[in-house]
Amino acid sequence: MFVWPPEPRGVIRWLFGFPGFLAPWTVIYVASAGLIWHFATPDLDSMRAWSPGWVGTILARNLLLTLIWYGGFHFVLYRRRTQGTEFKYDQRWPAASSRRHSLGSQFRDNLLWSLASGVPIWTAWECLTLWLAANGRLPMYDWATHPAWFVALVFLIPIFREIHFYAVHRAIHHPSVYKRVHALHHRNTNPSPFSGLSMHPLEHLLYFSGVLLHWVLPSHPFHATYHLLHAGMSPAPGHLGFHVIRARSTTLPTDYYAHYLHHTLFEVNYADGVIPLDRWFGTFHDGTVDADRRTLDRRRARFGGLAPETD
Repeated sequence: MFVWPPEPRGVIRWLFGFPGFLAPWTVIYVASAGLIWHFATPDLDSMRAWSPGWVGTILARNLLLTLIWYGGFHFVLYRRRTQGTEFKYDQRWPAASSRRHSLGSQFRDNLLWSLASGVPIWTAWECLTLWLAANGRLPMYDWATHPAWFVALVFLIPIFREIHFYAVHRAIHHPSVYKRVHALHHRNTNPSPFSGLSMHPLEHLLYFSGVLLHWVLPSHPFHATYHLLHAGMSPAPGHLGFHVIRARSTTLPTDYYAHYLHHTLFEVNYADGVIPLDRWFGTFHDGTVDADRRTLDRRRARFGGLAPETD
C-alpha cells in the first residue's frame, strides 16, 4: 500500500490474497461481528435505560466468546499440542509453575487478567457506547442512507486500530508507565493465546478506548461493536507463539512473527504491520543480524553508550 511508485498488483495481492489484509483474520472478525450483532446483541431501543438485563447479556456473550476463541487455540495448540512444536517460535513450552506470574503459572495468570479485567472493561466501553447511540447522543449513519460509508468503515477500522494501538503501545513503554502497567503483559516472554488479553486494567482501559472514534465520527452502532470485537479477538492469533497453524494438509499462517519479537526484544515492533509505522519510526525488527545491530545502536544512543538487554 505504501510503495512508491504504486504497484497496483501488489496492492490487490495484499488486499485479497491469502494471507492478506482481508483473509483470513479480517473476514473472521467481520463475520463474527455480524453474527453477534444480529443474534447476540439486545435491541437498541432496549438500551435507552440502564438495565442489568441487556448489560448482563453483552457481558455474558463477550465472556463466552473469549473463552471459546482463546480457549480453542489454547486447547488445540497447548493442551492437546496437536502439532507439537512445529512452526513454534520458542521450542520451549510455558512453564507449569512460575514465580513471575500472580497465580504461580502463566496460564492461570493470563486467564485471570483476561477474564477479570479485559472482558469487563471491553464490555463497559461497548455498553456505554451503545447506550449513547440508543439515546441519540452519537452521530449515526445507517446502511440504508449511506451504504458506501457503511462498508468503507469496515475496511478503515482495522487501519485506525493500528494507529491507535501503536500510539498507546509506545506511550505505555515509557519507563514511568511500563513498570507499573505494561510490565504485567510482558511477563509473557514465551506468549500463548491468553497472553494476548492479559493486561493491567489501565492498559485495558486505553487499549479498548479506540471505540471513542465512534463518539465523534458518523457510524452505526454495529461499527462500534465490530471495532471492540476486533480489539477483543485479534490478540489471540497475535500471541499464539506459532507462525503457522497446521490442520491435516491445510496450513493457516498467523503472520505475527514481528509481535513475537516484540515480546522478546521489548523495544521493537510496536505495531502489527497493517501500516508500516515501525519502519517509519525506526523501531522495526525482522529478526536479522542487521536489525539486531540497528536496535543496539538505538539503545546506545538512548542510554548514553550503555545498552541494557531489556527495559
